[in-house]
This record gives sequence, structure tokens and C-alpha cells, in this order.
Amino acid sequence: MTDSSPCPVCATMAEHFLTVDMRAYFRCAHCQARFLDPAMCPAKCDEYAHYLHHENDPDDPDYRRFLSKLADPLLAELAPGSHGLDYGCGPGPALAHMLREAGHDVALYDPFFAPEPAPLDDSYDFVTCTEVAEHFHDPREDFARLRDMIRAGGILAIITCFQDDDTHFADWHYRKDPTHVVFFRAHTFRYLAAQWGWQITIPAKDVVLLRRPTDTD
Repeated sequence: MTDSSPCPVCATMAEHFLTVDMRAYFRCAHCQARFLDPAMCPAKCDEYAHYLHHENDPDDPDYRRFLSKLADPLLAELAPGSHGLDYGCGPGPALAHMLREAGHDVALYDPFFAPEPAPLDDSYDFVTCTEVAEHFHDPREDFARLRDMIRAGGILAIITCFQDDDTHFADWHYRKDPTHVVFFRAHTFRYLAAQWGWQITIPAKDVVLLRRPTDTD
């Protein structure tokens, strides 16, 4: 194991700060992301086996309540009949179901459960990414892909549990998920917004709305 590693979000060299459960983690002083040693990221087959245990029932009121912390502020920003993509929708695309109920057209993509690539070639008024970004093995590439699919004035809407406390990182439930390999702070998303020249809103803890400028901005 080395004492430093390129940050997968901003490419700055990050320092090692913790090894726990035989897993080495690094922290980036530039964008403030924390991440697992890339050499230790899980294999795709192991990720898939783990995801099969996820429960994303569109009719589960508790899960809908959880998703509403993103859905409500996003819906407040969308024009009627907007065209969107639920990226990383999982086996039960509950958020897409909620947004369709509100009158929006929502395509689905998930590398394991909805792998048809055609939606990745379209452009969208909004893209949602809920409990997905922490799984990105190459977040620079994945965020660039999402950014490029969003039309002028469109929104990238993200839920991921913010990592705010290194002191308790070892015992943090989010870290203990073997498929979670990168952890973000609000500052990390502000960094991305500044790099892209986009507007950022954080309407609730763990929720980020990134808006692409319009031609008149």
C-alpha cells in the first residue's frame, strides 16, 4: 500500500488516512473526497450479488418518504412534462415511479438491472442519481457522463450520504457497505459545480441539485 493515491474525483494526490478491516482509505485535501484504495474496489460480480439484497419497493411508504427529500425540491424546479433519466435505478425504480406520477417522462439506466445503453445517448432536462455516486469506481468519468447528458438549464439531482466526520469514519455504517468506495462532502460537490460553471443547491443534508446554465445565464 502507498502513502498517497490520485483522487478519483479531482485527480489531486490524496494522502492515506486510515486502514480498517484490511481496507485502505485516502482523503483529498483539494476536493475533500474520501475514497477506498482503487486496487481494493469490489469485482462486478460481487457488487451484483450485494445489490440483489437491496429493497427498493416503489410502494414502500418509508422508501418513498426517503426519496421525497430529493423528489420534492426537484419537482419544484421542473417544467411540466420534463424528460429525465433515473441513472442507477436499481431493481425497483421507485424514484422514477414517483416522478412519472407527477407527469414527467423518465427513462431508466442501470449497469446491472437496466443495462440497455440507448438511454445514455439521449439528452435530458434532469438526471437523478440516488444512492449511486458512492459506488462509482471512476467518479470523474461517471460525473462527466452525467453532465454531458443534461440539457441547458437542466438539473443533476443526487442523494449520497455526506461524509462529515473522519473521527467516526471507521464505525460509519456507510463505509461498512463493501460496495461503497467513494465518499463526498458538500464541499466536493461545490468543487464540481465550480469546475463545471454550474449552479449548486443543497436543499437538505445528503441532497444536491446541480443546474447547468442556460444560454442566457
